[in-house]
Amino acid sequence: MAKVNEKFQALNGSMTDPRTRRYLVPKRIVLTKGDVKDPETLLVEKSNQITLVTGPHCTLENHKGQPNAAVLVDFGIEFSGSARLMIWGVRGRNNRADILVRFGESVSEAMTPIFEKNTTNDHAIRDRVMNVGFLSANETNESGYRFAYIELLEEEGLVELKSIQGVFAYRDLEYKGSFECSDELITKIWDTAAYTAHLNMQEYLWDGIKRDRLVWIGDMHTEVNTILTAFGYNEIIPNSLDIVRDETPVGNWMNGISSYSIWWLLIHCDLYRATGNFEYLKEQKDYLCGLMSLLASFVDDDGREHMPENRFLDWPNNANPGAIHAGLQGLLKIALDKGGELLGALGEDSIADKCAESAKRMYKHVPDCCGSKQAAALLVLSGLADAEKINKEILSPGGAHGYSTFFGYYLLAAKAMAKDYSGALDDLKAYWGGMLSMGATTFWEDFDLDWMINAAPIDAPVPEGKIDIHGDYGAYCYVKFRHSLCHGWSSGPCPYLTNYVLGIRAVSHDTYEVKPNLAYLDWAKGTYPTPAGIIEVSVRKVNGDVVTDVKAPDGVKIIR
Repeated sequence: MAKVNEKFQALNGSMTDPRTRRYLVPKRIVLTKGDVKDPETLLVEKSNQITLVTGPHCTLENHKGQPNAAVLVDFGIEFSGSARLMIWGVRGRNNRADILVRFGESVSEAMTPIFEKNTTNDHAIRDRVMNVGFLSANETNESGYRFAYIELLEEEGLVELKSIQGVFAYRDLEYKGSFECSDELITKIWDTAAYTAHLNMQEYLWDGIKRDRLVWIGDMHTEVNTILTAFGYNEIIPNSLDIVRDETPVGNWMNGISSYSIWWLLIHCDLYRATGNFEYLKEQKDYLCGLMSLLASFVDDDGREHMPENRFLDWPNNANPGAIHAGLQGLLKIALDKGGELLGALGEDSIADKCAESAKRMYKHVPDCCGSKQAAALLVLSGLADAEKINKEILSPGGAHGYSTFFGYYLLAAKAMAKDYSGALDDLKAYWGGMLSMGATTFWEDFDLDWMINAAPIDAPVPEGKIDIHGDYGAYCYVKFRHSLCHGWSSGPCPYLTNYVLGIRAVSHDTYEVKPNLAYLDWAKGTYPTPAGIIEVSVRKVNGDVVTDVKAPDGVKIIR
C-alpha cells in the first residue's frame, strides 16, 4: 500500500520533521487589562477542535475611549513552539478582528512593545498582529517563550476565546541520564540544565530558542556533552556537525570564528570517546587532517599561539585581548593533544607527530590570564598551568563572580582538577541557583551575580523602584530584551555533576571511570547512558566512609 507522498509525487519532499507537538494549557493568569470576562476559563484544558456549541470561554471586548482588552498568561515553564488561539465568536470589521500576540521569556518582555528596550523580531517573530475570524484556530510562528500577551486591537471589537494553547515542539526523548543528591537545589540545577539543552534540540542543535536559532559549533561543545549525559547519542549531533563542516572549507573558520573550528574538533573527540563510532570518524578524516595541520602551524617557535582573525573566547572577555590570548593558548593546546589522539586512531601518525611537537612547544609560554577566570580554566584544563595555584589565585576569589554561562562547565572542571569540589558546588549553587531564584526555568545566555541586586524576578511585573533583570541588563549581541533566557551553552552543570560528583567519565565507549566526589553532600545517585546500556551509580556517606555502588551493563568495564 502506498503512503501519501508515494501516491502524490508533489508531496515527495525528502525532509521530515523529527519533532512532535504537544498542546499546553496556561497555568496562571498574570494580569488582565480593559474589559476581560472569565479569563480563568483559559486555564482549563479543552478539545483541540472548534465546535458550533459554545462552551466556557474568555471574552475580550473593547469600548470606545477605554483601554484595549488584554490578557497575559503564564505557561509555567519556558518552551519552544508556537501559540494557537481558538476563537468562537468575533465582532469587528467584516466579522474579523486584529489581535496582538506578543511572546515573552519574562513578564516584562511580554509587556514591552516591539523596538522598545531592544525588543526585536530577530530569528523568530515575538510580536505580531493576527487577523482572526469566528470558528477559527489561528497559529503563530515558533519562538521560545513562557508568557503570552494577547490584546484585542479592534476598535469596539469583541472576541470569544475558547483557548490559548501553547504548541510545544520538541524531540520526544527519554531522559536516560539522571542525577539526584541530598541538596534539592543542586538536583534542580541538573534537571534545568538538561532541559535547557533539550529545548535546543530542534531540527538541528541550536543555541537559543528565541534568538540564536542557529548551529553555533563552539556553543555545541557543552550542549553535546549535556546531550550525551542526559539522553545518550542522538542523530542531531552528527547532523549539526556536518552541516557546518560542509559549508566551511578548511582554511575558513566555522561560524566565522577561528576558535569555533577548534570546538568542532573537540566535539568529535568527545563523541568518538562516547560512541566508538569509527566509521563516522573516518568520514571526518580529510577534514581533520587539513584542520589539524593548520592548527599546528599557529604555534610559533616561542610556543605562543597566533590564531587568526575573529579571536573569540566568550562575550564577557571580548574586550580583554590578554584574556583572549591566554584562553586561546589553552584551547589550542587542548586541541593539539586531543586531535592528535583522533589522528592516531585514523593512522595519520605524521600529522599527529606534528601536532605533538607544536603542543610541546606551548609549555614555553604560559600567559597571564589578565583576571579572566575563563582563560584560567582553559590553561588548567590544557595542563599548561597548575590547577591548585590557579584556583587559589584566580578561580576562588569572589566565588561565582566573574563566571560566564558558556564557560560554566570548564570553570567547574578546573576547580575539580584543583580538588576544590566544595568550592565548585558553592559556585554552582550561587550562579545557576541565582538564575533560578530570579524565576528562571531555563538557563540564560549570560548572567552576572551583581544583576540580582535590587532586581525583580522575571515571573511578575517589575515593581516601581526595582530593576528589570531582563530588560535593563545585557551587552554585546544580547542587550536588554534581545537577551536569550534559554541558551544551550549554559547547560554545563549537567555534565559537570555527573562527571565529577558521581564521577562517571568515559575513557572509551566501553570503559568508564567511576570516581565520585561528594564534597559536603550526604549522598548522590544517578544514571549515565552508554551504547551498551545504562550505568547506575549510588554514592553515600556511612559512618564517615564513602560507599559507592555501581551497576554496569554487560560489555562495559568500570575503573574505580
